[in-house]
Amino acid sequence: MPRISFATLIVLVPLAVFPAAAQEELPPGETVFHTFSIAAVDPETGESGVAVTTRNPCVANGVPWVRVGVGAVATQARTRTQYGEELLSRLAAGMSAEEVLRERLAEDEGAPYRQVGVVGLTGGVAQHTGSEARYWAGHRSGPDYAAQGNLLVGPEVVDTVAEDFERTRGSGLSLADRLISALEAGQATGGDARRGRRQSAGVLVADPREGGSRRDDGISTHINVCEHATPVAELRRIHDAVSQKLGYRTLTMFAGSDVVQLRILISEGGCAADANLLGEGGDSGSPALRIFDAELAGAVDTCREAFGLSTPESGGSPAGFADGEFVDRLWELVESRDLGDAVRRRLAPLRRITR
Repeated sequence: MPRISFATLIVLVPLAVFPAAAQEELPPGETVFHTFSIAAVDPETGESGVAVTTRNPCVANGVPWVRVGVGAVATQARTRTQYGEELLSRLAAGMSAEEVLRERLAEDEGAPYRQVGVVGLTGGVAQHTGSEARYWAGHRSGPDYAAQGNLLVGPEVVDTVAEDFERTRGSGLSLADRLISALEAGQATGGDARRGRRQSAGVLVADPREGGSRRDDGISTHINVCEHATPVAELRRIHDAVSQKLGYRTLTMFAGSDVVQLRILISEGGCAADANLLGEGGDSGSPALRIFDAELAGAVDTCREAFGLSTPESGGSPAGFADGEFVDRLWELVESRDLGDAVRRRLAPLRRITR
């Protein structure tokens, strides 16, 4: 399966937004994200990423951290956001995931309240679930991922996240796709134990390959669903729509009498003079004329350009975009040639009877 190039930055909210910590005073740079997540790398592609969801708003602003060509960090529970850059910088300097996490936790008096997952492209995997992390809390890892969660319905959530990620290994899917799939699996198993709270989700991926990102920092996917009734489903919808993954929309070949009407209007308007849209003799009853084909789409684009409307070349519309505004402009053109009444009489038999 060819790699999906998802070199699109999607930021739905300002990155400075954090939920207020519940009933406790926290040091600067810390907040509370009871959540589950997966940090992972793909050794074959060099991608590194994190996917996360919780019943707090804006989780993707604090938990996921990645660095191109280095690895990924998820910092949660009582979240110390500085861990992201601190741990990644030490990984980049050649330390192992276990070394960087052990070193930082030893200096952190808040370690019992932390939950952290670290995955390096060459530095291995390390995890920490503090003794004060909210029940159920725990983690599970493999050679290329770290799955962790706290305040969950049970260990089955993290187990399912891990198993789903292992299942898609070698599938040819992008890392972002695999991470979202793992998050979906965990959510379906029960996810966060809380109910009736605002929810959020996010995925962050860095890709070192040429053309993998439009940004200097290598970020290829950043989808931040800051608040939504079903944030994981929304994460999936956005990913599939932007990457144009097959199945995100219903595909169909348009056919019907309105297509014939469009052919007649364009032909009578003369805005695509070189197009033979009605065939020999102009018989509008031919079944072939009911199909919206490539020739008709090309004629639509020619007319749109003549009208000063957006075209595929201008980046403003898909090919053959015949919306209400375009139809109105066609009618204006036909009327300007004093052909309005004649065309309406010609179109009348093509319209279906209202029953």
